[in-house]
Amino acid sequence: MISEAVRLVITLATTAAGFVVGRAIPEWFESAEVDPDVSIVTGAVLGAGIGYVVGGLMGRLVRRSLDRAPELVARASGPELFAGAFGTLTGLLVGVVLAVPAILLLPPVIGWGLGALLVLIFSAFGGRVFAARADDLLAAAGLRGRLTEPSGPDGAFVVDTSAAIDGRLLELARSGLVTGVVWLPEFVLDELQGIADSSSKQKRRRGRRGLDVLDALRETAGIEVQVVNDSVPEHAEVDAKLIALCSRYEGTLVSTDHNLVKAAGLRGIATLNPHALGESLRPALVPGDRMTMVLEREGTEPGQGVGYLDDGTMVVVEGGAEVVGDTVEIEVANAVRTSVGRMLFARIVE
Repeated sequence: MISEAVRLVITLATTAAGFVVGRAIPEWFESAEVDPDVSIVTGAVLGAGIGYVVGGLMGRLVRRSLDRAPELVARASGPELFAGAFGTLTGLLVGVVLAVPAILLLPPVIGWGLGALLVLIFSAFGGRVFAARADDLLAAAGLRGRLTEPSGPDGAFVVDTSAAIDGRLLELARSGLVTGVVWLPEFVLDELQGIADSSSKQKRRRGRRGLDVLDALRETAGIEVQVVNDSVPEHAEVDAKLIALCSRYEGTLVSTDHNLVKAAGLRGIATLNPHALGESLRPALVPGDRMTMVLEREGTEPGQGVGYLDDGTMVVVEGGAEVVGDTVEIEVANAVRTSVGRMLFARIVE
C-alpha cells in the first residue's frame, strides 16, 4: 500500500512538472514553431512515465526502510534518538534557509526541485551526524549520554552489589584472571552508598567494604573501570536492571547472588560468581580446625550465635548467644554445603 501511495505522489508530481515544461517549450523555441498542444501532452506523458518508474523504485525503497525501522530503533539508544531528531530539525532549518535563494533566483521548475533536494540532504545529514556524536553533544549540553559499548568480543564485566561487597573480584583482577573493561552501573553505586550510610553497624561495614573494593579495583593494572550511566528506566528492581544491562550490551554478570546468577544464566547471559569460584578452589575447613572470630548476632535456634568469615561464609556457633559481640575462639564441628554456598557449625573452645 505504501509503495503504491509513494508511486502515485511521485507520478503526479512529475506529470505536473512535465506539463509545466511542455507548456514552456514553445516560448523557448519560438523560431521552431512548436505546437503548444503537442508539447504539453508530450511533456505530461513523459513526466508521467518517468514518475511511474522512479515512483516504483522509491516506493519499494520506502517500504523496505519502514520494515527495517523497528530494528534500527531497537538498536539505537535514547540519547542517539534524541540527538538524531534534533539534528534532523537543525538540518531541516539549514536546508530551508539555503533553499529560499534557489527558489527565488532560479526558474520555478529548477528552483523548487533544487530547494527540496537541499532540504532533504541537509535533514538527513544533520540526523546522521548528530546521532553519531550523541554522547559528546549531550555532554556539552550538561546531559548524560550512553557509554560506548564494551570493548572486546565478550563484552565487559558488569559488577553487582554483592560482588563488590564480597571483594574476591579484586583478587581475581590482581591475579590476572579478570582483565579488560569492568562496568559499574550507577544504580549499583547508589545502592552501595545507601548500605554504607545505613543505621545498622553491620550494613555500614559491608557497604564501606564494597566501596573500598571498587576504589582499589580502579588502581589495578589491566583493569579499565567505567561507570555506566544507563539507569535502565524500564525496570524498577536492581536485579532486573542488571540482567537487562548485560543482555543489551552482551556483558558478563559478576555476582555472588545465587538466584540472580541462575536467572541470568537461564537467559543466556554469561556469569561469573567469585564466591562459587572461591569455594571450588580453596581448601575446605574440616572438623577440628580452630579460628577466632566475632559473633555478630544470635542464631535462629536458642543459644546459637552467628558470625561470618571474611569471605561471607556463615558460621553457626553453639552456645554463642551469650557472647554476641565478643571475639571468641571456636572449633569447627561440621560443614554443610548448601545451594548458596557453605555453612559451618562450630562450638566455643573452653
